Amino acid sequence: MNATFHCACGLAALLPVLIAVACCGGAPRGDKAAAPRTVAVAQSGQADVLGSDSKALQQAADMLKPGDTLSIGPGTYLMENALYIRVSDVVVRGAAGGKTILFKGPGVKSLLVDDAGYGISDLAVAEPEKFKVGMGVSVLDNNNQDGWAVSVTTVAAIDGDTLRIDPMTLRDYDIETGEGWVQNTFPILAGIDVSGVTFEDIVVDGNRGENFYMNGCRGGAIYLYLAKDCLIKNCVARNFNGDGISFQITERVKVLGCETYGMSGLGLHPGTGSPYAEIRDCHTHDNDQDGLFLCWRVKHGVFADNLIENNHRHGISVGHKDSDNLFTGNTVRGNRVHGVYFRSETYKNSGHRCVFRGNTVMDNGSAGEGCGFYLEPFAEGIVIENNKIADTRSGAERTQRYGVYRARGAGKVALTGNEIQGNIEGDYLDENK
Repeated sequence: MNATFHCACGLAALLPVLIAVACCGGAPRGDKAAAPRTVAVAQSGQADVLGSDSKALQQAADMLKPGDTLSIGPGTYLMENALYIRVSDVVVRGAAGGKTILFKGPGVKSLLVDDAGYGISDLAVAEPEKFKVGMGVSVLDNNNQDGWAVSVTTVAAIDGDTLRIDPMTLRDYDIETGEGWVQNTFPILAGIDVSGVTFEDIVVDGNRGENFYMNGCRGGAIYLYLAKDCLIKNCVARNFNGDGISFQITERVKVLGCETYGMSGLGLHPGTGSPYAEIRDCHTHDNDQDGLFLCWRVKHGVFADNLIENNHRHGISVGHKDSDNLFTGNTVRGNRVHGVYFRSETYKNSGHRCVFRGNTVMDNGSAGEGCGFYLEPFAEGIVIENNKIADTRSGAERTQRYGVYRARGAGKVALTGNEIQGNIEGDYLDENK
């Protein structure tokens, strides 16, 4: 009896403590996750980091934890390396109205003077004085200068004629069989191996005239790699010697309300296995290649309400296994070759079952080349429905040859409810008949 009495009293005494612990999630206050905060970087005034270059930006970015926001104040920031975001669930935000500009510094380049094998961290170069510690660089040779063959890294130290880099090289760069070199090309704003990252209200200027070319697989003015559920919103990518916005090996990336122009490469480049992409309300124009280029295995994407104009090759390009995508409400005009181009692939590797609905495709082509839609083998199940496909000009100003051109070997196309008119040579040509 006494034992029972003492147990009950002990429980009564402990009850307020148990309730308090339960309300706190069972963990002491010191173990609770820190509340989201804003890390500010600015060129003057009060901020967590003061500075006007990529080092200051990276210092601030390295302070981020999930849930935080990196606020970049107005001004132009000189970029000698990428601003790398490597932590998930953060926002990187500039000052609204195009007032935050990340500007790529001038390009430098040096030949390798010794082979740079796979997995090394030391590069012997002819002109080490051109480089700085902390500078972003790419390693290339005549046989490895495109796609995934390029190593993108950072100069960690300089010792005589040797650049010590981190991370290591990803290929063998052989000066015995071809010239090899190092150049300071890198993505300017990049999210690597992250999820839930937002880039917002940032202008990225690649200073194209003073820089070397960089392939879109390894970088772009704005670049995502191994990323999921990320958002690029109200950003501008301009004048990069390469691609504007490129995202590779990603899932569910959204690009909303952005502008890309003046690229030597592609304006918008989703690719290398990037399903469920959404690109909406964007303006991509005056790029040397295509405005919107779907690379390999871009599936189940939505591309809506974009203005794609005056690009020097195609407006929209669809190719390798780029299947089951929806294109709706886009205006594709004034591009120098085709408005919409399906690239030639094998049957298994073609982009099947893409739907184009409610788009305006007009006034494309130049010098007798170019159509509204041009379909190479072997994509099939393509739906072209309720679009306006036209050349609205007159006389010699008209350049769009056909509204829809189905090349020999191309798969079946469903054409319904389209307004096709004004094309130089006709509305529809089917080489399979």
